[in-house]
Amino acid sequence: MIEIICGEKGKGKTKELLNKVNNAVASAIGNIVFLDKSQKHMYELNNKIRLINVTDYPISNADEFVGFISGIVSQDNDLEEMYLDSFLTTASISTSEEITKAIEKLDVISEKFKVKFVLCISKNEADLPECAKAKVIISL
Repeated sequence: MIEIICGEKGKGKTKELLNKVNNAVASAIGNIVFLDKSQKHMYELNNKIRLINVTDYPISNADEFVGFISGIVSQDNDLEEMYLDSFLTTASISTSEEITKAIEKLDVISEKFKVKFVLCISKNEADLPECAKAKVIISL
């Protein structure tokens, strides 16, 4: 399952994502991972959540990012949920086609390995591709 929090930059998407991930810890049976473009939110996350700074790794396009996600999933059989802040930046995505392709691949990973993905995307809901609009849970 993929859920999307979307809206323009500065509208409070990260705050919503942090609230959602911290609330998920209470009911989670497995592990939770939070991917971000910095360590900035380290102290705002529950200590049971694994924070990964994506910029520490040489990822230069969406395919490499999906491979990175696959590596994380393959190494943690207890992974239950993955939260991705600044999705377009961390995944090196710039076009609607790349968004569609990445979401389709994440859908496959989600279904096969039973991992829930929550993406934070800096775009208005109206500007998202059709495959992403159906997954929006919060639009700011």
